[in-house]
Amino acid sequence: MKIRMADAGDIPILAMLVSEANKDVAVKFGLNAQNCPKHPSFCTEAWIEGDLSRGERYFILDDSAAAIGCVAYERPGPGRAYLNRLSVLPEYRNRGAGALLVQHIVQLAAADSVQSISIGVIGEHAELKRWYEGLGFNIGEIKRFPHLPFSVQYMTRQVLGVPVDVPTK
Repeated sequence: MKIRMADAGDIPILAMLVSEANKDVAVKFGLNAQNCPKHPSFCTEAWIEGDLSRGERYFILDDSAAAIGCVAYERPGPGRAYLNRLSVLPEYRNRGAGALLVQHIVQLAAADSVQSISIGVIGEHAELKRWYEGLGFNIGEIKRFPHLPFSVQYMTRQVLGVPVDVPTK
C-alpha cells in the first residue's frame, strides 16, 4: 500500500471514497440528507473542492493501483492540526489501512511541529472511539449541536514528544 498526496485531478476519487466509506455509518445511525445533510456519506466533489481551496490537504491510500482510502489534514493554527475525513472502503477495513493513514498524518504533524491533532466523531459511535483510543487519541469534550441528530465527541492525540508509531491492526 502506498500513500500519496492528492491533487485537483483526484477530486472525483476523493468524493467517492469519502461518500462510499461513510454510507454504512449513515445507515447505522439513521442519517439521511434531511436530518444530516453534511454527513460525509453525502460528500460531493464541491465539498472536496471547498476543502482544498481552504488549504486542507488530502492523501490517498492506493492498494495495487486502486484507491482504497483517504484522509485530510488541516492546520487551523500554530501547533494544531485536524485529522478529517478518514475514509476506508468497507471491503478494505480491518487490514491496517486506516491506521496507516492516521500514522501518515501523525508523522506529517510531527514534521510540522504540531503539538496535537484533533478529531471529531459521532459521540454514540463507541467502536470508532475505541479504535481511535488504540491509536493514541484521548477522549475530550462532547457537544450537542441543534443541527445534528447525534453528539460530537472530540478526541486529541499529542504529537510532539510522543512516538509516532501506531499499530497497523
